[in-house]
Order: sequence, then C-alpha cells, then structure tokens
Amino acid sequence: MKDSLRQQFERLSYRLSELDNILAEGTVAADMKRYRALTREQAEASELVTQYRQYVQREADLAEARQWLADPKMAEMAEMAREEIAAAEADLSRLHEALQMALLPRDPDDERSAFLEIRAGAGGDESALFAADLARMYLRYAERQGWKTEILSSSDSDLGGYKELVVRIEGERVYGRLKFESGGHRVQRVPATESQGRVHSSACTVAVIAEPDETEEIQLNPADLRIDTFRASGAGGQHINKTDSAVRITHVPTGLVAECQDDRSQHRNKAKAMLVLAARLRDKDRIAREAKASSERKGLIGTGDRSDRIRTYNYPQGRLTDHRINLTLYKLAAILDGDLDEVAAGLNAAQAAEQLALLEEGRA
Repeated sequence: MKDSLRQQFERLSYRLSELDNILAEGTVAADMKRYRALTREQAEASELVTQYRQYVQREADLAEARQWLADPKMAEMAEMAREEIAAAEADLSRLHEALQMALLPRDPDDERSAFLEIRAGAGGDESALFAADLARMYLRYAERQGWKTEILSSSDSDLGGYKELVVRIEGERVYGRLKFESGGHRVQRVPATESQGRVHSSACTVAVIAEPDETEEIQLNPADLRIDTFRASGAGGQHINKTDSAVRITHVPTGLVAECQDDRSQHRNKAKAMLVLAARLRDKDRIAREAKASSERKGLIGTGDRSDRIRTYNYPQGRLTDHRINLTLYKLAAILDGDLDEVAAGLNAAQAAEQLALLEEGRA
C-alpha cells in the first residue's frame, strides 16, 4: 500500500477516536440531525478502520511467515510458512482493493431520482426521430431497473419524433446510473426520408439532472420568475386541450426555462415545473464548480456538459462507440432496446480508475 493511502487511513483512525468520544458524551443527542450525521460517519469510519487494521495484521503475518521460510532452524515449518504466505498475499490483495474502493469520493446525488432531458439537434426531422429512439432506450432501461417514469413535457415533430422531451425517473440510484449519459449523442444511418440510401449523421443532446432534495431546495426569488400558462399540445383528451393547464416558468437572470403539461391541474404542473427549474439551476452550479475544479486536469468522463460529444450510434455497422472511454460494442439493437448495463459498467469503471489515480496522488 502506498504511503499516501496509509496516511489517509491513519487520519481516519484518529477521526474515529474523535467520533467515539463525541458520541460518548451524550449531549450531542439533543440535536438529532447532527447526531444522525455523526453516527452515520462513525459507522462508515469504523468499518474502514476495521478493514485497515486487518490489512496491517495480515502484513505482519506475511512478514513473520517469510522469516520462518528464511530461517534454517525453522525448516520443519517451511510448508506451513508457504501456505501462510500464499493466504496472506491473497488476503492483502483483496483487502487492498476493498480499501481503495471504499476511499473513493462518493457523489451524494447518486442515490437521487433524476430528470432526463432529450433535445433534437442538427439533422432536422431525422434528429427528432433519433430523439424518440433515445427516449425509448432510456424508458426501456428504466423499466428493466424497476424505476417509475413520468413524461413532464414533450414537443412532437411532424414525423413522430421529439423536438424535446423531459422525463422524471424515480427509483434507487437513478442519477448514479444515468449521470454519464449527459452530452451529445450522434447517429449515423440511412434516414427514412432518404431516397438514395445514403448514410446521414444527426445529433441529439441529453442531460441527466439530479432531483433536488426538498429540504435543500434552491430558494427562488419570485421577482426573478416569469410564469406563463398555455394549452397543452400533447395527448390528454378534450379537457386538457381546452384549458390553459400547461405552465412555463422562466428564470429571468439565467434564461433557464422549465415547463410541464402532463397534468390537467395547472397547480400541479406549476409545482412540477418549479422542481425542474430548481434542478436545472442546481445542475448549472454543479457544472460550473466541476469545470473550475478540473481546469488543471480534464476528467476522463467529463462534466456532463451537453456540448461534449460522447457517443456514436452507427446503424449500418450495428455499433455503439463511447468516445470518452474508447468503448465499442457491436450490439446496437440490444442497447437501443434498453440493455445499457455494459455501457454503464464501463463508464463507472473508468470513473473509479480515474478517482483511484487521483487518490494515490493524494488529490482526491
């Protein structure tokens, strides 16, 4: 184990002693929010420190077994020493990997539900059709994960695609599993409108935004908001098309806009649009912070900015390529049917490797 990692675990051991003393006083229980935070930190630290102490003990066991093997006076113990060396080395490898992974910084947003936004880009009607394909892919993936989905707003194209679509996805670790989908997606295929069989390229942008915690919701100044109502354009029956139930909210200082038209109730649509707007403002701040933090070293996965072209879907070759991690899979039909597990695993593994490199440099 590198000295930088060993030092982090020594500091964690010291912090655990501090936590034990604080919680033993009893007075902290008067503040239940702080008490729960400290007990959670204590439990996590205790687990890591226990593993670290096991690692240190196995290091000592390995050193002792090697001494036995090197000592001529302990020749009768040679076979036992070899077995102990093999067992200790295996334990050390396993514990080292577990300790490294446990030290990786965790994104507190990973456990949250999320908003998925898809917008057609260059390519006209073909781009809108591709947006519909992406929407179906994510909705099928959500179904496989057992997540709930709710379309908050959509703008349909003439040929049945989407100019824009916003979906709320609710479930366990939605943001953590989908956050790397943010960015530019490009498709290469023969459009349905192409009479000469030529392959065209078009693009869409995807944004995955963590849903804010209600207790930490961004405070919006009513003076900064412009609220417009209009008639919903999508499905919903005669009633929804005859009343101004749809709501569009504009945050004037930033120009960010959120709208919702899925409900017959203007009040509920306003509440949902306000939640989407708060999420977008929060995400805007996150991207700005990450861009500043990574100015010296560009992250492998990127910041999730929509201007980053992250992936190509090549229909003639049945190929998906994620350009951030040089991942190429020849199973495009399955992926578009919602089989994103291999892609998600590759992206998470790449992020873990990047974080480990920073950790070992003492920068994480």
